[in-house]
Amino acid sequence: MSHRARQLKVSSLARVEGEGALHVIVRDGDVERADLQIYEPPRFFEALLRGRSYTEPPDITARICGICPVAYQTSACTAIEDACGVPVGGAIRELRRLLYCGEWISSHALHIYLLHAPDFLGYPDAIALATDHRDLVERGLMLKKASNAILELVGGRAIHPINVRVGGFYAAPTRAQLDRLAEQLRPALDAAIATVHWVAGFDFPDLELDHELLAVHDPARYAIEGGTTLRRTAGASFAVDAFSNHVVEEHVQRSTALHASLDDGRYLTGPLARYTLNHERLSPLALGLAADAGLGDECRNPFRSIVVRAVETVYAVEEALRLIESYYPPVPSYVDVPARDGVGHGVSEAPRGLLYHRYGIGADGQVRSATIVPPTSQNQAAIEDDLRRTVSANLHLADEPLTRLCERTIRNYDPCISCSTHFLDLTVERK
Repeated sequence: MSHRARQLKVSSLARVEGEGALHVIVRDGDVERADLQIYEPPRFFEALLRGRSYTEPPDITARICGICPVAYQTSACTAIEDACGVPVGGAIRELRRLLYCGEWISSHALHIYLLHAPDFLGYPDAIALATDHRDLVERGLMLKKASNAILELVGGRAIHPINVRVGGFYAAPTRAQLDRLAEQLRPALDAAIATVHWVAGFDFPDLELDHELLAVHDPARYAIEGGTTLRRTAGASFAVDAFSNHVVEEHVQRSTALHASLDDGRYLTGPLARYTLNHERLSPLALGLAADAGLGDECRNPFRSIVVRAVETVYAVEEALRLIESYYPPVPSYVDVPARDGVGHGVSEAPRGLLYHRYGIGADGQVRSATIVPPTSQNQAAIEDDLRRTVSANLHLADEPLTRLCERTIRNYDPCISCSTHFLDLTVERK
């Protein structure tokens, strides 16, 4: 089987956002290449921002993704405020964190219940899963509904929030509104805890990645909406404004997404990196659940990323309840951020990984330059290496199960290639 030419094609795979192709070449029993080809036309958001007002990037960049728009808004706001020399903290920073918790719960619940769990349970999709296990899917949808309530109240709406602005928010919710929100979140905490116990029982293939890991670090708490430094598993931490000194993007012919490297090496961001580098900042409840689920001080098995996401969901619900309990509306709901000539940097932890923004602002308030580095472009080289190893270890499989395994391997990373529903067109050449 390993010496004949073969082609495997999957023209429309749901449960991953985006469109792309995987081209695998096997020669004499060895995997020669495993290229993840992203062929969607580029959308040129960075070019669209040039010449626009410095107040516009939070609204414009939110349209990059319908799943994690808050991540783009938060990184954009932080970078612009940094360029203008106006740090934003206090109640406004806490309200941003609450909004970001809503996005984490929403994205993690979507991925765990509708995109990823069917792979472990032998179902083609969540619809089939719901036929036999309606209660499980309803639990995921309950988490999603609770997260949407946060996004709608704090952000103005669940998709592409409209209440976020440079310096804070156009309006802040009242304490009474958040008290009512807490009533909806408390049952969600029970659902999140049950989710950890559920996914911990899945059958996980043995695989350990040796890529370097990179994540935002906050010494005071688990990094979500920002942090003070970028922490890595090999080498010293570095400041946010040194990101481009260490991370370099380059174009590869097979992909419309740029590939990023960390000091010339592959690296990974996202749940595995966050947990491995920052797990000591999780709450006691989340840490206890992680230990019960078999997670140690680090997690390098990409198939177990679903467990880390479940633990992070517990933490995000807990954190949202804590933020609500200590909430007092900021008055006013934003701080003035006058334009000035400068360059600013902003990072946050999108559900899929580290998101970096850099803006050059002119004294006239116009955006001179914009750089946005999303998680998927940072993770793409690591995903390809994982695929090479997976295919190499499973060349004995026939075309159909090998294709399913490749799809499952990619879904471990929940790559956000775009907001469409089709992803993988797999071609395997065996020579």
